[in-house]
Amino acid sequence: MIQIQKFDYQPGEHEAEKASNSYLMSLIALMAGLPLPIINLMATLIFYLGNRKGTYFVRWHCTQALLSQLSLFCINTVGFWWTLSIIFEDTPINDMYIAYIFTLILFNLSEFIATIYSAIQVRKGIHFQWWFYGGLTQLICKKAI
Repeated sequence: MIQIQKFDYQPGEHEAEKASNSYLMSLIALMAGLPLPIINLMATLIFYLGNRKGTYFVRWHCTQALLSQLSLFCINTVGFWWTLSIIFEDTPINDMYIAYIFTLILFNLSEFIATIYSAIQVRKGIHFQWWFYGGLTQLICKKAI
């Protein structure tokens, strides 16, 4: 799931802290606005916008954190609205709903663990790519501003 790579340079303490904070931002927002999936995405987007002109190391990890939160937002939004339809519209709970919620919980749990691990490793100055998001981040994030 995670692939460790070396950058051409060793990021400074300030860079490592900012890059690590890009992952922690989503965890803090998760605790603040748990039932609303857009809170995580908005917090990560605001942090990304504030650091998009930073060093390549910081921009790269802010972009990867944003991409992971974007997919998490899509999955959680479907589960959120489906649950509301069950509560307020008397939609029956079926096997598809239970399977989706189970998958949603597994995805959120793995994202939570990977985010904590990412924040710790990036804080140490270790650069790595997540399995799916790292390739997308490489395409989006350019070295020169």
